[in-house]
Amino acid sequence: MKIAIDGLGKMGMQIANRLAVAKNEVIAHNRSPEKVDIAKQQFGAVPAYSKQEVVSNFNGEQVILWIMIPAESVDSELSEWLKLLKAGDIIIDGGNSDFRDTKRHYEQAKQSGVKFIDIGTSGGILGMIHGFSMMIGGDETAFKTIEPALQALISPEGGYHYFGPSGSGHFVKMVHNAIEYGVMESLAEGYRILKEGPYDNIDLAAAANVWQHGSIIASDLNALTEQVMKENPELKGIDGYVAESGEARWTLEVAKQQNIAMPSILASFNVRLASQNGEINYSTKLLAAMRNKFGGHDLNKK
Repeated sequence: MKIAIDGLGKMGMQIANRLAVAKNEVIAHNRSPEKVDIAKQQFGAVPAYSKQEVVSNFNGEQVILWIMIPAESVDSELSEWLKLLKAGDIIIDGGNSDFRDTKRHYEQAKQSGVKFIDIGTSGGILGMIHGFSMMIGGDETAFKTIEPALQALISPEGGYHYFGPSGSGHFVKMVHNAIEYGVMESLAEGYRILKEGPYDNIDLAAAANVWQHGSIIASDLNALTEQVMKENPELKGIDGYVAESGEARWTLEVAKQQNIAMPSILASFNVRLASQNGEINYSTKLLAAMRNKFGGHDLNKK
């Protein structure tokens, strides 16, 4: 399959790499050309330094374009791409877009005859090793067209599911990320009380390790926490600022509209907001360290 990737950040580069390894023809495009050069050199992607060059590489055939860009950039980028694409082409938004925006983008693409799919993609920087978890909504015929590429991206431990109408994939991913906020907060608070509680010098890495063997809270997040504890148990050099990327906020907005209480997710969201106003502690430092481990996010506020 020939497929173009627009956006070669942490996740986009991995997706392009995985597709190339699976013998797909990958056309690599990015705002900064240096990333395009890296994709060409490291895994043989076809470089495309402009949008027009991306489209030209398909030689009039159906364009399959996977965009992995920040949610706030999708509006402008989609408008630019739709000027170049033809009826029957496919756009995949694999980023963390607000599902309400995604439904609008679907209709915008439909007016040009372009098929639009939303794929909420989870796995972080470990997706290259374990395979990705992908939550899909939008045009069903386009989903079936790109399914072989998805099968390449989930190997060996990942998975995917088509959830239905436009926005449903991003909606499921949004809720996934909101849950992630709560789980991370619980772990961070637990390790904080181990650290600051009535017993001195509890080995936090040992606690994390034993919890990974037969414990109900064994998880990828706890395994990453074990790595943090082995490398930097005092969390030195971490300022404790924890960013929020939007998904928990959007989930809480929908929950309010539906009159659904979400106290755990709300509390974890508020901790992140408070950290941005200087309310930091061992827990918020650990949250920042976890985000760095699974997503490559910055350890400190820039």
